[in-house]
Amino acid sequence: MVDTPGRLSLWGIEIFLAIAEAHSMSGAAKRVGASVSAVSTQLSNLEAALGAALVDRTARPLTLTVAGTTFRRRAQAILDEAALARTELAVGDLSTMTRVRFGVIEDFDADVTPALLSEMAVELSRSQFLLETGASHRLYAQLEDRALDMIVAADIGAADEDCELHPLLAEPYVAALPRGRAVPGTLADLADLPFIGYTHRHHMGRQIAAHLARQAVPVATRFELDSYHAILAMVASGAGWTILTPLGYLRARRFQDDAVMVPLPGPPLARTISLVARRGVMGDMPEGVAARLRRILDAQIVAPAVALCPWLMGDLRVIAAG
Repeated sequence: MVDTPGRLSLWGIEIFLAIAEAHSMSGAAKRVGASVSAVSTQLSNLEAALGAALVDRTARPLTLTVAGTTFRRRAQAILDEAALARTELAVGDLSTMTRVRFGVIEDFDADVTPALLSEMAVELSRSQFLLETGASHRLYAQLEDRALDMIVAADIGAADEDCELHPLLAEPYVAALPRGRAVPGTLADLADLPFIGYTHRHHMGRQIAAHLARQAVPVATRFELDSYHAILAMVASGAGWTILTPLGYLRARRFQDDAVMVPLPGPPLARTISLVARRGVMGDMPEGVAARLRRILDAQIVAPAVALCPWLMGDLRVIAAG
């Protein structure tokens, strides 16, 4: 894209913000899908148009100058207004939207996300979909950094007043045991079996650890992993037991013959999964995507899980729109 020197462009402003967030030219290039040379050229054009240096190119990592810090606030407001204008113009004809930046937790990547994107691709026939999958805390960070427009993630208290929240799914935590093990009434019934925990580097792992710490019965954590598949593989082999969610259990289908999902002994523990978007940027799209997701979740997650384990009924459920 070629810009006339001396004129501001939305592309140049977007690249400047990407540099401010990534603190490097290469990181910004990866974010916006351009070459490093294109990023450098656009930054130079923007600085020439403003008559001020915005980035200290001698610093490693790159830092903003005083002028850059001042302009960053205005730059984000400009891009937000442009995004809102595009959305308003697209009302009634979403096919005119050119790009959707969407983040979704890994729990949905096998079934829910493909179904959602397939539906959206029909309606948004001219759009480019930029999809990021990952842990909830990473998606919230990217939403805050303006690298994503909408995310679907577990509630971790990270959304601020600049975001709109659409609750989608209430999900209890459950236990997974080696097949043949009696269903425990209390945590004490599992005292002889090592606990295989989800990594404390993720919010879910810390939530589970805090819940266990509140119980009177000590739980010996022998393993700490960051993969549902690895955890359930160990449970299936008889190496221990774990706490996870029905979504996590359903993702690792290959181990379900030897790892059984049962109610979590003791006090309940649950989480909520929501769609979160930057307020006022995407118009009515987040509400519409949330409505689609509720229907998909009911058909692909809740119904199969309750059919497999009827005791989940009422605890694993789609949350109706407020």
